[in-house]
Amino acid sequence: MGDQNISKIEKLLEKGVKIPNPRSVDIGDDVDIDRISAQGVVIYSGCRIYGNSTLILQGAKLGYEAPVTVENCQIGPEAALRGGFFREAVFLKEASMGSGAHVREGTILEEKANGAHTVGLKQTILFPFVTLGSLINFCDCLMSGGTGRNDHSEVGSSYIHFNYTPNQDKATPSLIGNVPGGVMLNQRPIFLGGQGGLVGPCRLTFGNIIAAGTINRKNELRPDRLIFEGGKTGNIAFTPGPYYNLRGIVKNNLIYIGNLLALMQWYSHVRSQFISDMFPEALLDGLREKLNMGTEERIRRLKALFLKQETGLSAKWPETEGLIRSQQEYPGDIGLRDEFLEKTGEEIKKSGNDYISVIRKLKANDAETGTRWLQGIVDSFEKRCCL
Repeated sequence: MGDQNISKIEKLLEKGVKIPNPRSVDIGDDVDIDRISAQGVVIYSGCRIYGNSTLILQGAKLGYEAPVTVENCQIGPEAALRGGFFREAVFLKEASMGSGAHVREGTILEEKANGAHTVGLKQTILFPFVTLGSLINFCDCLMSGGTGRNDHSEVGSSYIHFNYTPNQDKATPSLIGNVPGGVMLNQRPIFLGGQGGLVGPCRLTFGNIIAAGTINRKNELRPDRLIFEGGKTGNIAFTPGPYYNLRGIVKNNLIYIGNLLALMQWYSHVRSQFISDMFPEALLDGLREKLNMGTEERIRRLKALFLKQETGLSAKWPETEGLIRSQQEYPGDIGLRDEFLEKTGEEIKKSGNDYISVIRKLKANDAETGTRWLQGIVDSFEKRCCL
């Protein structure tokens, strides 16, 4: 164990961080220990912490079930990473992941979102309370829906989001719920049954249920549907290369990007009202950084799809990318935005700055104002960038 590592661990112990087995823990040379809270933080045996942007806030616990490696993650209050590998991800208050997790860049778990053991995530955003079972691969998704711990969107165990196609592209993000309605914490939950899968890119709206064992391949934009597999099977010749619903694939990608842009406006104007010791600016910066990662990933994947085409679509990419870039800072209807921000500001003054509590207490018509603001961003983006 190097002298610098020993020195950092000693300083953390002096601050009050609990490290039951200090000699088993590795703190990278680039870690700023001032970004690790002293209050209630526990780092269990075998953990490794790296990265100059790593942030660990009060009450966070790392490695209770198995060793944890953290690299450039922002970990919010009372979050629990129980075992696994975590890189360039954000975990807000009381978010948690079980042992065997493999969480990579661009991932965001908002308040109380959680996964059981052996869950793989990358470029995935889970809104508050969304729950993942065990043995899940859920990359390139955004999932919202539900109102609380007893009414949440859920993914059953042994589920997979299929995010790589036979034509070798990853223009496959799936939108499960959406941003404009999902942020209000007042929508019906979505349930994806275990031993099943979702073929991206796909869109599902609130209230939908996919039965266990079902592989879903189609958008379902009608609410409160039960989707299950059955009927005849088949075995036919496949010719690699053609895209049979190219326009639909591009549309789903654009709507997904539009939702990410709406979420950035939400983070910048709404989440920013909740800055406190429990939600410092550094944690908000982490959210923005990961959201930018997700947006750039989706643009990169969409570009690859365009450039593979021999239908004239490849020639349209420069124009399409220019339109996408020009819309990235679009704020939507500022009148609706400011009206909504006024209402959230009033609720903060009355109820305090707990994010979940404030959003839940908004009147229905005030929440609808916010949803219209955000939906306008998504709709405008899709309209301006569509083929």
